[in-house]
Amino acid sequence: MYNFFQKVFRIEKLIIFVALLKSVFKALNHSASMANHKSSEKRIRQDEGRKENNKYFSRTSRNALKKLRSTRDKSAAAEMLPGVTSMLDKLAKKNIIHPNKAANLKSKLTKQVNSLS
Repeated sequence: MYNFFQKVFRIEKLIIFVALLKSVFKALNHSASMANHKSSEKRIRQDEGRKENNKYFSRTSRNALKKLRSTRDKSAAAEMLPGVTSMLDKLAKKNIIHPNKAANLKSKLTKQVNSLS
């Protein structure tokens, strides 16, 4: 039994080491770009920042959508709906999601809130 736990512990240490190596290589790949001009290096830096912002905004909106969909109280859902719809409009305006997708989501959410009793 002792050998078994020893092997499991070694495997866990190996998994942690591999994850650490992956993160190091990922960091190296981001910092070492193949850009040949200052403007393209700047563009890469800007893209990384924009990617992080887009991920944050889309994740936040998905959480708000889940929260609204899980709400069973009509008054609370009706109170949350304008905030969620404005969030979707802003995402569509910034081209994070397609405008038609925003419209479809708003339509479905409004229909769901109106169907609550």
